Amino acid sequence: MLVPTIGVEVHVELKSKTKIFSPSLNDFNSAVNSNVNVIDLGYPGVLPRLNKEAVLMALKAAIVLNCEITRHMHFDRKNYFYPDLPKGYQITQARTPIGHDGYVEIEIDGKIKKIEIERIHMEEDTCKSIHVGKETLLNYNRAGVPLIEIVTKPVISSSKEAVLYLEALREKLLYLGISDVKIEEGSMRCDANISLKEEGSSILGTKTEIKNIGSIRNVGVSIDYEINRQKEILENGGVIKEETRRFDDKTNTTVLMRVKETGNDYRYFPEPDIPYLTLPEEWIIKARKSIPVLPEELRKKYREMGLNTNSIETLLSNKPLCDFFENVSKFDAVTAANLLTGEVLSYLNKNHLSFKETKLNKENFLSLLSFLKEGKISSKQGKEVLAILLEQDKKVEDIIQDMGMEQISDASFLQQIVLKVIENNPESVEDYKNGKDRAIKFLMGQIMKESKGKANPKQVDELLKNTLQTL
Repeated sequence: MLVPTIGVEVHVELKSKTKIFSPSLNDFNSAVNSNVNVIDLGYPGVLPRLNKEAVLMALKAAIVLNCEITRHMHFDRKNYFYPDLPKGYQITQARTPIGHDGYVEIEIDGKIKKIEIERIHMEEDTCKSIHVGKETLLNYNRAGVPLIEIVTKPVISSSKEAVLYLEALREKLLYLGISDVKIEEGSMRCDANISLKEEGSSILGTKTEIKNIGSIRNVGVSIDYEINRQKEILENGGVIKEETRRFDDKTNTTVLMRVKETGNDYRYFPEPDIPYLTLPEEWIIKARKSIPVLPEELRKKYREMGLNTNSIETLLSNKPLCDFFENVSKFDAVTAANLLTGEVLSYLNKNHLSFKETKLNKENFLSLLSFLKEGKISSKQGKEVLAILLEQDKKVEDIIQDMGMEQISDASFLQQIVLKVIENNPESVEDYKNGKDRAIKFLMGQIMKESKGKANPKQVDELLKNTLQTL
């Protein structure tokens, strides 16, 4: 029986202020070819200078990914010629990666599996190629942007495992704050290596590499397609060639790019213009201390707060929403989570907005939670207030007053409404006495209608049940 062996390579752009070897601004949204200088362009005689911020970011990633840290390291030149490489070589770490022998844990089918990481190394990005008809244009803004490349060992055995690994990796790096990890913008790019072997054999099959995979979901789709493609060839007596293929998201297939007839000879040698780097112990200590609370810790914390799994995962999948929740959760965590993952997220999706584009702020949201907890407005009214807070910087008190929303909590006044509704609905009272649960809901509805939705629901529920018990 043929079984797959899969390895994944991930390139992650670091969001340092400047590039890894030059003072050019590192900004995805800048105008094309506006963040460029002579170092990025590979002018003769220019000298690169290593960005300390990028090193610390890579170091934090290596720590979070449970890697062994390389204390004494150097950079290498990877020599090859391609239009997107201005210098004719890429500065990378071939022999001394900043981290090695790490792992990421995933849960699959109720079991924990460690996806082993072979290495994590720093390097510079290339230009961005833009294909227009038969022409190729180059955006040099990306040339020299700091990257970390994270390479797994060939220990992944299914597309499901690969997807879970990438989701866990992306989540860790996002909360670590070193990258936006936006696949659609290219700040996280994934390649997959797939081969098939006989089950139980230690001899790996010939691998193919899949490039240009535009989403984590498509990593799974491309792996499944490639497994089936290779299996069909082998079962029909064919031979797998070592190839580089690309994923076509229109047909959900992999397409041949080139056949690897010989191994790549990059003629690596130590970069002569960058001195060897010895990581001081205080850098490592500083990096460890600066690591924020990560998703696995937040999951545990939110479960203890009483949040359900759906709310937890929804919050964690939207970091700005999660950051906001952290600032308001101490007052009423469950209500806050329900509003954020319900009404707020629905509003963002409907209007194609990010959280920071709304008018909602901590003070107004906490005020809304207070009004809800004290029963001054109903949950329905709370949602109406929240809809306004998302679009207008107004005080909750003013919104409630303007809309005449404040609830009626006067017990004697509410009792009069309860008695009136009971008197007007004798059949429902009889249904209640006969054990029909829907009767109490009907009577509650009539009371809310009579009070124009202003009656305090909790008070009304108690008054209604107490009154019905005396009849």
